This record gives sequence, structure tokens and C-alpha cells, in this order.
Amino acid sequence: MAAYAELQVVYIGSKLQAVALSFASYILFPLIRKFDKIQEYIFLMTIGWCLGMAEMGVVMGLSHELGAFLGGVAMASSPITRFIAESLKPLRDFFLIMFFFTLGAKLDLAILYTVIVPALVLASLMLLLKPFLFRVLLVNLGEQPKLSLEMGVRLGQISEFALLIAMVAFNAALISEAASYVIQAATIISFVASSYYIVMYYPTPIAVSDRLRRD
Repeated sequence: MAAYAELQVVYIGSKLQAVALSFASYILFPLIRKFDKIQEYIFLMTIGWCLGMAEMGVVMGLSHELGAFLGGVAMASSPITRFIAESLKPLRDFFLIMFFFTLGAKLDLAILYTVIVPALVLASLMLLLKPFLFRVLLVNLGEQPKLSLEMGVRLGQISEFALLIAMVAFNAALISEAASYVIQAATIISFVASSYYIVMYYPTPIAVSDRLRRD
């Protein structure tokens, strides 16, 4: 039953992605190119596109999050993606805070205590292995070893998309509640540990040392 539900999600997601790519290629991108001088137009069109895709996802049997995610993937090939990302940054940060707040409010501490050990193990493995894996891969591509390790450390935390995937998978009954809590707890632990280490030892805008503070 779970395997059937998983295949159904993949099938519906593939159809929605195909629709999104077709609409973006033949309608959305031409409109953006025609009115790209009007920043407010681009901003409102992007918001409308994401909200529309989120609602389309629900209509097709998926979640708002997955629909919006597929809409973002479809827009990734736009030539003004960087401008869109910069213009939506304040809005993105606001909803990111709300997302984490909502996620934290839903956590059941009684269950969280039972999965804290595997979550710590998973977070530790990711924080230890990912930097060196990225270092090896980037060095093989010609990057300097020191810079490669720094990039690996900055990318060492578990992606925030793991939270989204864990929630969607649990709501679709693809994984158990305990497994979802392990993923969420490990991701949050990696956020905290990675952020602390980077702020202490690497250049960032909020570094504790004046020597490391960079805009």
C-alpha cells in the first residue's frame, strides 16, 4: 500500500512538473522578458506563480509545499533567476522563520527524546563526512584544498529540504512518525552545530571576530 502511494506521488509530481515546465517555457518566461524592466511586475508575477503552483499541487493530490517546490524548479531556468532570488529574499527569510517556528511548534518532545540518539548520530555523520567528501570532489575538479574544505564545511549541514521531504513523506504515510522526527531533529542539530562552527572560524557577516567579519 505504501509502495503504491509512493508511486502515485511520483506519477502526479511528474505530471505537475511537466505542466509547470510547459507553462513556464511558453507563457511565463515570454511575459517576464516582455516586462522585465518593471520590478514590481516581476515580483508579483513570481509570487502569483508560486501560490498558483502550490494550489495546483493540492488540486492534483499533492501538498502546497511540493507544488510550490516544483514551481520553483520550473523557474530555475529563467535568465533572471538571480534577480528574482534577490528581490524575494526578505519575503523568503520571513516565511523561512515562520516555517521553522511552525515546525518547532509541532514537535512532540515525548517522541523527540526517544529519537535524540539516532538523530545525533546522523547529524554527526553528515557534519563529519560531507566536508571531506566535498573537499575530495572539488580538489578533483581543480580547486585548492583549503578552499575546497571551507566550501565543504559551509555545505556540511543537512539541507533544509530534508525537513520538507520528511514532512511530506510522513503526511503521505511513506515513513513512520519516529523516522520523520529523526530526520527533523538531525537537520536542526546540524543547523545549530554548523552555524556555530562557521561563525567562529570562517568569514561571515555575523562573525564574532572583527578579523572574520565580511559583508
